[in-house]
Amino acid sequence: MPGITFYFDVGSPYAYLAAERVDRVLPGPVQWQPVLLGGLFKLTGRSTWALGDYRRRQRGMAEIERRARDYGLPPIMWPDPWPTDYLAAMRVVTYAFRVGRGREFVARAFADAFARGRDLSISAHIVDAASRAGLDRGEAEEATRDPEIKTALREATEAAHARGVFGVPTVAVGGWNVSAAPDGGALGNLSAAPDGGALGNVSAAPDGGALGNVSAAPDGGALELFWGDDRLEDAAACVLSVGPAA
Repeated sequence: MPGITFYFDVGSPYAYLAAERVDRVLPGPVQWQPVLLGGLFKLTGRSTWALGDYRRRQRGMAEIERRARDYGLPPIMWPDPWPTDYLAAMRVVTYAFRVGRGREFVARAFADAFARGRDLSISAHIVDAASRAGLDRGEAEEATRDPEIKTALREATEAAHARGVFGVPTVAVGGWNVSAAPDGGALGNLSAAPDGGALGNVSAAPDGGALGNVSAAPDGGALELFWGDDRLEDAAACVLSVGPAA
């Protein structure tokens, strides 16, 4: 089936809403790709709705709270302040995926931020979430300063922008074909080619299992982007309309 990539930043409440439903709604393996929302804003010349007009901010927050209720999620508890600087947190997210604990850390970080109201710009809060996700506290803290991690997050953000991603959450459908690993293990890491076309980088599955079958899309990289937590069903329909890879 066509490749599915889920772009997110743990500072986005809409990305939190989407992350809680991705596994239930989207068919097939999904590549979770951390990107820095602030970096996307710089690349696109945009800014967040959460800053500026007070009434717009209040409407947006009320809508997120309503959607959380509709999805059966815990009541939203807003960090104070929000939004804030999530750069360090996203570097730890990038590190966590590199060592095979990405989903665990992301689940902790999202829940801490929007179900517990913890400020993820505070280093102690980030490290605490990392520890509860099975990461070494010292290594998680070091990841916030690691030049390779910094570069990886920046390049992932730039690659997402090159594909047309301008905000989170975004689900990208297409660009490559992928089938599940034959041993049932984790999928591994897939990243888009910088030009948004043919397949970019592929690395081994974090659990050491087989990667599965990955190939460039036969049309050279046809791609559909779905922005917003309320577009997951549309993305799922797109995947099913394409069907399994030949």
